[in-house]
Order: sequence, then C-alpha cells, then structure tokens
Amino acid sequence: MLRYLTAGESHGKGLSVIIDGLPSNLKISENDINFYLAERQKGYGRGGRQQIEKDNAEILSGIRFGKTTGSPVSVFIKNKDYENWKSIMSIEEGKAEEYNIPRPGHADLAGGIKFNQHDFRNVLERASARETAARVVVGAICKKFLSEFDIDILGYVIDIGGVFTDIDKKLTINGIKNKIDIVTKKTGVDLRYPDIKKAKLIIKKIENIKKEGDTIGGIIKVISSKLPVGLGSYIQWDRKLDANIARAILSIQAFKGVEFGAGFSYSQNKGSKVHDEIYYASGNFFRKTNNAGGIEGGMTNGEPLILKAVVKPISTVLKGLYSVNVKTKQKVKTKYERSDFCAVPSASLIAEMVVAIEIANAILEKFGGDDLGLIKENYKNYLKYVKNY
Repeated sequence: MLRYLTAGESHGKGLSVIIDGLPSNLKISENDINFYLAERQKGYGRGGRQQIEKDNAEILSGIRFGKTTGSPVSVFIKNKDYENWKSIMSIEEGKAEEYNIPRPGHADLAGGIKFNQHDFRNVLERASARETAARVVVGAICKKFLSEFDIDILGYVIDIGGVFTDIDKKLTINGIKNKIDIVTKKTGVDLRYPDIKKAKLIIKKIENIKKEGDTIGGIIKVISSKLPVGLGSYIQWDRKLDANIARAILSIQAFKGVEFGAGFSYSQNKGSKVHDEIYYASGNFFRKTNNAGGIEGGMTNGEPLILKAVVKPISTVLKGLYSVNVKTKQKVKTKYERSDFCAVPSASLIAEMVVAIEIANAILEKFGGDDLGLIKENYKNYLKYVKNY
C-alpha cells in the first residue's frame, strides 16, 4: 500500500514529504520530479509568489544510484520566500502582528476555533495551496511508476469563467496534449486548455478579473489511457477506486465537486440511453461509449478513466470581503494576502497528480510485490488471463 505524509507551511522553511510503499528498482531522478514542479508554477493568472519561488526537489532518502531501494522516499522543497518571513515564521519565541480577520472561503475561522488559535496565520500557513507542491512530488514519482505499465494520465482545463469547450471529446491524450501545445504557442500563455478558438476569451476574462480585484474559477478534466480491468473493488466501500479518487480530488484546496464520465447529466436521460453497452471482437471486450468514465462498481472496466471537477474562485480577493475581527467582533473588510487571480490551469495539473497516486496505489494493491520487476511480471500475466477470459 502506498502512503504519504506532507509537512510544512506556505512561508516556512520548506515543504517535506515522506512516501512509503514504493517498490524497489524504480528509476527516479530529481529532474523527473522538477519537471512537474515547474509545470505546477505555470498557468495564466498566477500571483507574485511564483516569481519568487523556483521549486526544486531535494531527495533525502530512499533512492540510491538512481533507483528506489524499497525504503521510504523523503523529499524536501525549499521555500525561497522564507528569507523574507524569518521573523514572522520564527520557530523560536517571537512576536508578529496577529492576523485576526478570517477570510470567507478559507479555513481561517473554522481552523482557528478548532485549534484555539486567534492568530489565523497559524491556520492559513498550513491550509494554503502551497502544500500541493509536496503532493506533486508524490504524483511525479507515481507517474514514472505508471509509465512502466504504459499508463498515461492528463489533467487539463475545459472551462474558466464559463468559457467551456468539448473539443476534447473525441481526442486521445496525445491529441489533447497537441491542442494544448498549440494554444500555448499561439497565445504565449499557459492555460492547459485545448481550444484555440476560445483561448483568447479566457485570457480576456482573466485580465478583466485582475482589473476588478477579483478571482475566477473553472472546471478541469482528468483522463487516462485505457486502464486494465479490475483495479479497485466492489467488496468494501473503502476499496472502491472512484471513491478514493473523489476523496483525493476533493482534498485539493479550492475543489468543490467531482463527477465521473457523464456525471450529473445522468439525471437527464433514461438508463437505456446512458449505460455503456458491452461488445466483443478480436479477443477483447469493449464499449462504444464511456459514460461510466471507465469505472463500474468501484472498479476499472477496461476503458479510459474520465472525470471532471470544479475549482472555486480563489478565496483571497484583492478588493476584500466582509468579515469580523475576532478580537473586537466588529464588522470589517478582509486584508489582502498575496494570491492568484486564477489557479485553474495549475489545479488541473495537481488533479492529474493525485489521480496518478490513486491509480498507482490500485496497481500496487492488485499486482503486489516489493520489486518493480515482480510487479510487472504479475501485471503481464494478468493481461494474458484477461485476454483468455
């Protein structure tokens, strides 16, 4: 079983992550991780923090001569901005101005009450989406693991501020990647969005939001290549793969909803119109549609995974929102803490990472083994079994 824990604050010394359960002999380099850390920092509409940080993974343990040893892997990401926050984030005794106006949409007030903290910096530093950099580390390693089984995963944007596209519907992962590359080259900005005809509308929306001192959200999509039948299980609730993926997605800061395949549109159709009929040809079972999003009964059914999730507008709003000073109990407007205007593109990358983690965990659970070679052999034998079923 793959397990991981992250630690660290947004403006503290850095972020750390410990990953337990990785098999031995998986090739991993810091560059494999740093590629995705750099991707996370991109995205049109990001704030000033991304100009300061240049996230780099420092592998501390669990990898020797470029391969995992089977021991826990630990990784550290230094916060460059910590130099500007040393006195405020001091581990020793110190004093700083209290942050006592909770921001609507953030963990400030509920977290302050829960942990008896009246200085909300003790909440917001950990609740910050900066923590997702540590999860990208785990996802990057899991993506490298999945590549050993020719499994690919992609997270991207299909809607920002109501500018929706379904141009991706009949495209493969590589086709969508090519479309995203075209948008990036032609617009000069990174939207992780595949529709060149609508990209300029999104850019205009983000620019207008900046001028208004507001924020904007959107919808992301995660797809995979075809997955083997039977990852996950219908036997117990906590082994259902779609449930575990949904939990992982909703654990990302600012995500508020998730759907698989046809999702909420199921409510508008008859069962005979939406369930994916089963066919057999050339030694394979297959579907002509994928309204189930590749999962039935909590298990993969042999088709690609497809899910969508909604990302709310960032809660820290430049023009401020009404709140209450918890000391004086007076009505006040929130203070502005540096933030993004739109984080949907980078959120799509983080969603890609957490889905990769859950699928990697499902592979490890089903095919077992402490060594990568043994797992691959079990996987190969299983594919033969499925072919002859």
